Amino acid sequence: MIEPKQIISDAEEQMQSAVLFLDDALAHIRAGKASVRILDPVRVDYYGTATPLANVSTITTPDARTIQIQPWEKNMLAPIERALINSNIGLAPNNNGECIRLIMPPLTEERRRELAKQCKGEAENAKMSVRNARRDALELLKKQIKEGLPEDAEKDAEDQTQKAHDKYVKQIDEVYAKKEKEIMTV
Repeated sequence: MIEPKQIISDAEEQMQSAVLFLDDALAHIRAGKASVRILDPVRVDYYGTATPLANVSTITTPDARTIQIQPWEKNMLAPIERALINSNIGLAPNNNGECIRLIMPPLTEERRRELAKQCKGEAENAKMSVRNARRDALELLKKQIKEGLPEDAEKDAEDQTQKAHDKYVKQIDEVYAKKEKEIMTV
């Protein structure tokens, strides 16, 4: 027989993972402000190996609309520029011979609405993951009754699972609201 505390703990872990995944997914959505996290998926050919951009250069944001990439080796400028062009980040690199700059264009109102809608979809996916974790935990608790778990212990565990669900859904709403505000702010 599995302990109810273990079932709740596993469910909370899955719920926490959903929130972290949402946070990461929203970080990669460009909101008009320069963020080095939008470059996380970019891989550079570094002596025959696909290497994350952050592992071959220093990435900074000198102002709110510019990302600056300073390669550690001068000969890496061309491969970095090629990787940025081939990536789907939607920014054109400006190479001045020493560093590469990415200028974030201002977002139109229509594009802001599209990005907000995309964020809402990501938040709904995260909520679905939290609900699925709750459902799985409740089903497992019901099975434990057949294996000898007292009904009052099962009801207490259900209540704890519901409280965890509510807590993580609230966190998802907060993360989404913060990102939506960031996108919609001109």
